[in-house]
Amino acid sequence: MTLTPGRRHVLLGGLAAATTLASPALASAEIARHNISSFARQDWQDHFDHLGKGAIVADTTSRALHFWNHDGSVYKIYPTSVPLTDELTKRGYTEIVRKRVGPSWTPTRSQLERHPDWKPIPPGPANPLGTRAMYLSWPAYAIHGTQDTRKIGRRSSDGCIGLYNSKIEELFELAPIGTQVRLI
Repeated sequence: MTLTPGRRHVLLGGLAAATTLASPALASAEIARHNISSFARQDWQDHFDHLGKGAIVADTTSRALHFWNHDGSVYKIYPTSVPLTDELTKRGYTEIVRKRVGPSWTPTRSQLERHPDWKPIPPGPANPLGTRAMYLSWPAYAIHGTQDTRKIGRRSSDGCIGLYNSKIEELFELAPIGTQVRLI
């Protein structure tokens, strides 16, 4: 097909109109970004007196976990799932006291009160703790992976902080037992 000046004008006019209609959507997509780069950077000195073996701040509002290694040379931010309600959210200072590859899951007493049919789940693809768990000094609280990636970025747990399995595997290697943790 040969484009004459008239056809070229109509084609370019239609293209300009389509671009104009798409522009507001493109502009709002650039403004409403929801990815890891939109997390606010934290400073460990705002939460701890020293780094010790390392430090973690789990921010339940922004749904991000911040990690610093023992000398501050490594800083990582991970997207997380957080507790469903404020009543399930324990806040304050704790530390990693135990780590487990392939954790098994056992419902807590309060979970069994609400769901008496729940049973323990061994390690594997059905396990809600994912591939790794780092247990905190608070009973029944952990930072762990999840098999259900839809939970990340949402209020979805009964108190724990959840990460993508690939991210908990990375953090598991970086954070030794004794790493201090603050939940805010």
